[in-house]
Amino acid sequence: MKVFHGVSEARELAGCALALGNFDGVHLGHQALFAEARRHGASAVALTFQPHPGKVLQPDLAPKLITLLPRKLELFEACGLDAAVVQPFTREYARHSPHDFEASLLDEVGARHLVVGHDFTYGAARAGDVDTLREAAAARGAQVYVVPAVTVDGVVASSSKVREYILEGRVSAAQRLLGRPFDLDGTVVTGHGRGRGIGFPTANVDTQNELRPAAGVYAIRVRLLGTPDSPWLPGVANIGVKPTFGVNEVTIEAHLLDFSGDLYGRELRVQFLERLRAERRFGSVAELVGQIKRDVEAARAVIARASD
Repeated sequence: MKVFHGVSEARELAGCALALGNFDGVHLGHQALFAEARRHGASAVALTFQPHPGKVLQPDLAPKLITLLPRKLELFEACGLDAAVVQPFTREYARHSPHDFEASLLDEVGARHLVVGHDFTYGAARAGDVDTLREAAAARGAQVYVVPAVTVDGVVASSSKVREYILEGRVSAAQRLLGRPFDLDGTVVTGHGRGRGIGFPTANVDTQNELRPAAGVYAIRVRLLGTPDSPWLPGVANIGVKPTFGVNEVTIEAHLLDFSGDLYGRELRVQFLERLRAERRFGSVAELVGQIKRDVEAARAVIARASD
């Protein structure tokens, strides 16, 4: 998949079908836009913005991103897109009129098919909408396709709903809207070795991902990045402050089941399948160990179902 850093670089995409949006999370609603784009045009392309407009216009209220740009682009490619246009978003760009935005897509890029969600708006003060986009496209012999909202069990697939579920620890609910488990990437860094000391060695995962599930214990799968055809490894993760040991720093620690080896410095992708329980303080290390053993068995059952 080709990546163009701005509309001005994307002139070779003339005739393409262009899906428009932020696409944070690349959930089922976004995937429906991409599927529509694949049905039209010489190539299927996504236009997204970097950074997220909210971080420029309302930084104090900006959402925590579900997916950072590298992962987003990886998911674009997995959805069958031929190219992505990553448009830098600045305050100056935000002042562009709807007319300027229309011209950039239809004249500069030369898109002949535009794919948007039903509530799409654009331009300064969000003055442009689906109707104005249709008019601008028709004047140039182009077409606009509006994709209705995608619902799962009556819930609209949206980035805000996915964030809500993940922040609540409801990762299995988030998975239903994403169409895949929520994941984050990170590097294994040196921890305090407490897990190893009680018979459950853990990988302390340092991640740049902005969004993390609520504190608690989760059934997970882990894959080593940078290793071709690396399998998914079953595991249990604890997100929290390790109250039994009086530690206040929030960490993500993954215990891989039936695995032995040195993971320090390795890049991992962690998939969160199901929250097993909330974080809690135990009266003794022995009590904690007993609970971890129960967590491991519960995780095995969850992972077995996920693998069926």
